[in-house]
Amino acid sequence: MKNILIPIIPFLIITSCGQVKYEFVIRNASVISDGIESNTEYDIAIQADTIAVIAASGSLKGLEELDAKGLVLSPGFIDTHSHHDRAIKKSPSALAAVSQGITTIVVGQDGGSAIPLKKFFESFKDSAVAVNIASYSGHNSIRYQVMGEDYKRKATQKEIDSMVILLNEDMKAGALGLSTGLEYDPGIYSTKDEVMQLTKVLTQYKGRYISHLRSEDRYFWDALNEIITLGRETKVPVQISHFKLAMRGLWGKTDSALQILDAARKEGINITADLYPYTYWSSTIRVLFPNRNFNDEKEAAYILREVTTPEGIIFSSYSPNPEYGGKNLAEVANLEKKTPEKMLIELIKRLNECEAKGGECSGSIVATSMAEQDVKKLMQWPYTNICSDGSSSGRHPRGYGAFTRVLGHYVREEKTLSLEDAIYKMTALGADQIGIPKRGRIKVGYYADLVLFDPAVVKDQATISNAQQISTGIAHVWVNGKEVFTSGKATGKLSGRVIYRQ
Repeated sequence: MKNILIPIIPFLIITSCGQVKYEFVIRNASVISDGIESNTEYDIAIQADTIAVIAASGSLKGLEELDAKGLVLSPGFIDTHSHHDRAIKKSPSALAAVSQGITTIVVGQDGGSAIPLKKFFESFKDSAVAVNIASYSGHNSIRYQVMGEDYKRKATQKEIDSMVILLNEDMKAGALGLSTGLEYDPGIYSTKDEVMQLTKVLTQYKGRYISHLRSEDRYFWDALNEIITLGRETKVPVQISHFKLAMRGLWGKTDSALQILDAARKEGINITADLYPYTYWSSTIRVLFPNRNFNDEKEAAYILREVTTPEGIIFSSYSPNPEYGGKNLAEVANLEKKTPEKMLIELIKRLNECEAKGGECSGSIVATSMAEQDVKKLMQWPYTNICSDGSSSGRHPRGYGAFTRVLGHYVREEKTLSLEDAIYKMTALGADQIGIPKRGRIKVGYYADLVLFDPAVVKDQATISNAQQISTGIAHVWVNGKEVFTSGKATGKLSGRVIYRQ
């Protein structure tokens, strides 16, 4: 990192001896940015929302100063696949995100986004939050807007044309691109041609495509081929959401998957991925049945043998019987004296009946389906950036601990990544792959989104039984030059901004 002593922001204070005083200076910082660790300590001057100067330690003066001796200063972490927006208006301090060092969240994931996005973006003008927010336009949301409840079929060309109109509106409003959730209703019923037609819209905007693949288990290879084909035919950058091999038959086949992706990249297809650092996922219980054959006991037996286990399915919430929250399927089956297969079918039946009565009924689960060695290999792929796929509620600990788990478990304990590589995957790589300018690096002229942490102790604390535990080792977090987290607490400053596609 070069020593630069050129103030670039006006309205600085000049002392009687002629030295410039900046608004805020972080002194003696050990900087890691762009995958490079500095062996020299630096002073970082912040003026307004911008990194104004980077200079040798002891060179700069500030109206306020913070001594960062012994700590690492990193760019703010960019959560390229986030659901932290779900409760952000009620909790604008975004504690779940900022407490693990996240300064930017990218939402509208898995095919679900606000409709229209223009209204969503405008809502933050009068309702500030602590983190920056960017969004994709969600295919599932658009499809439902056009087709309503009659979505369990192939869309007509007229309906696809209507979807194209809505996508164009979102892209003009500043969406990063299109997201799909092809394992979820209503996107699961879409044809490859429908998705292709929508993806082609992105070319005129230089937008991007991100996808929860059509299958992460039984039909994984076909799903992988679908996103590669989209990238090949449209020339649009394509990204695999929360990359995983989520069934026993796929465990150990990561090398084969990465060989396919490397060959695609060599061909010129800009395909990338994001990943959260856990062997278990969280979703609705229905996603276990890709053919929506909820009454098929043979299918249920296959699920509990090949995809996960009765002990591996833990209920985050279950509206028909809230007492089942926190219990696993084996425990519930034992309580009701049923086999796990029959219990799984019965629980979905009750959930469907609950919804048929017109209520808002939840049946979310955390399920173990991945192998640790596969997670490590996928994490090490040069084009995989880190995400959380998390929110501030639920039982999956990723909402509060994804990024700090990488730093504690996978860097310090497992040595899966170096500290420099991990931070690169949390910052600059994500910014590049999602298309976010002037963030993700510590450079003069970049926005002052910063994280100061102790690499010796940083660690996630969230667990399935206590998923809302904040991490240790994150000392300070700044968003656009304002401190939003310190001493284990949100400061209440709401300096986040909407990030539009550029």
